[in-house]
Amino acid sequence: MTAKLKLATTSLAGCFGCHMSFLDIDERILNLCELVEFDRSPLTDIKHCSPRVDIGLIEGGVCNAENVHTLREFRASCRTLVAVGACAINGGIPALRNHLSLKDCFSSVYLDGLGVVNPQIPDDPELPLLLDKVYPIQSVVKVDYFLPGCPPSAEMFWYFLTELFSGREPCFPSQMMHYD
Repeated sequence: MTAKLKLATTSLAGCFGCHMSFLDIDERILNLCELVEFDRSPLTDIKHCSPRVDIGLIEGGVCNAENVHTLREFRASCRTLVAVGACAINGGIPALRNHLSLKDCFSSVYLDGLGVVNPQIPDDPELPLLLDKVYPIQSVVKVDYFLPGCPPSAEMFWYFLTELFSGREPCFPSQMMHYD
């Protein structure tokens, strides 16, 4: 019997939709469990990767110092790193703030926003330090594969993983490359 591959997942700045789409592989997750051992993942509630993970799936853009730390730690543990979804690949919706300065962004949300009752910019030292922009993960670490979409479909996840597990280089058929 061959050893199972270790698969880890994590999320940075995003909506967690890519993880939800991954779960949409439905009962095929049982087939996946025959091939992989889940490491860090919301499925396992493991907070940090084992020292060596075969494949890491990461969603979300990089918007704060905590994201940078998580991403670098995740990359160091993963032999193969996969940027999953628009936020990881190009910043996605969180990157819409990139056209504003942090000062303008904070003012708009915490001082001038609709329904603001006690206008003040949060300054709790426990809050992660925001970066000047939201960055795609390849701006911080080396990425081996990109799984496009917002979110990528369950079929795309399944195809990608089964190709990778079979030792083939994933090359998406054109019918999978749509955004709706």
